[in-house]
Amino acid sequence: MDNHKLTELLKQVSEGRCSVEDAVTSLQHLPGETMGFACLDHHRQIRTGLPEVVYGENKSCEQIVMIMGQLLKHTGIALATRIDAAKAELVCRELPLLEYYGEARMLVGNPVSSDLGVGRGTILVIAAGTSDIPVAEEARVTAASLGHHVEQLYDVGVAGIHRLLAGYGQLRQAKVLVVVAGMEGALPSVVGGLVDRPVVAVPTSVGYGTGFGGIAALLGMLNSCTPGVAVVNIDNGFGAGCLAATINRI
Repeated sequence: MDNHKLTELLKQVSEGRCSVEDAVTSLQHLPGETMGFACLDHHRQIRTGLPEVVYGENKSCEQIVMIMGQLLKHTGIALATRIDAAKAELVCRELPLLEYYGEARMLVGNPVSSDLGVGRGTILVIAAGTSDIPVAEEARVTAASLGHHVEQLYDVGVAGIHRLLAGYGQLRQAKVLVVVAGMEGALPSVVGGLVDRPVVAVPTSVGYGTGFGGIAALLGMLNSCTPGVAVVNIDNGFGAGCLAATINRI
């Protein structure tokens, strides 16, 4: 259940197209549902603007199927992150409405249509290198599934700054920019110095030994001298996509 579906339900009741009893039945799973191994928050999207999302890395296929099935039934949009291809194949056999995005490692069901106009403009997802694309794709799929228009600009890191400058038009047109980078994590600072829009920086664990699994990139982004740059956790494309969507919705 989200604001759009709730508004439509109440409109149907007011116009006599839906009985009060049927409306109560539709709302009986709000605000939550206990499944023994999980407590689903069906009220979250109404309350926060963001839906309940399944973190799938340490969940069994059976648990994911049960949770996603209930989200599809009662919440509408269903998202699951950190799903490998083998697990996704098994889940999709049981829930064919789900679509799997392999590079993002995400399962998506009933995505919000961008035609609803939930965003004020375009979210641009930028990846410094090809190795950063999986995290960038997690951000892109997340924001797009929430109903936002998303564009991408990949492999434009600071080692070849001309590649970034060639996409300057896209940078200037975007309302929010998600910048994903590993190694030394310099790209968000560069992008932030070129635009007057919010920049969501995402450090990745891509890099050699002294990158310390993304800590070097994280510290570099946190120490950015460019104002207007906010930083999420290492490899957290999902969190970046949610933050960008929230900013773009306000």
